[in-house]
Amino acid sequence: MLLGKVIGTIVATQKEELINGFKLLLVQTLHSFNDQNGNLVVCVDVLNTGIGELIMYTAGSSARQTNFTQDKPIDHIIVGIIDSVVVNNKLSFTKKLGFIKDNSKK
Repeated sequence: MLLGKVIGTIVATQKEELINGFKLLLVQTLHSFNDQNGNLVVCVDVLNTGIGELIMYTAGSSARQTNFTQDKPIDHIIVGIIDSVVVNNKLSFTKKLGFIKDNSKK
């Protein structure tokens, strides 16, 4: 799985018939929490994800292994909305507060 942040929506009135009805979101890949330069990918959303949410998504053949996407031309699908992240026993992110700065490095 990969980490990303939802930064927008995609509207495509003309598309492959097999993906009609899917909500499409623009996701910026996160290589680190401070990453503002990650690649942009289009993800299918079946979880009712909102703009600005931190998410987990899968890519490639893994994206076609859900009940919704099997045998469809899908490369990325959101598989989880992240509530919190703990790194090295320190809370680094919560859905309510966002990313938490490490104040111990003064």
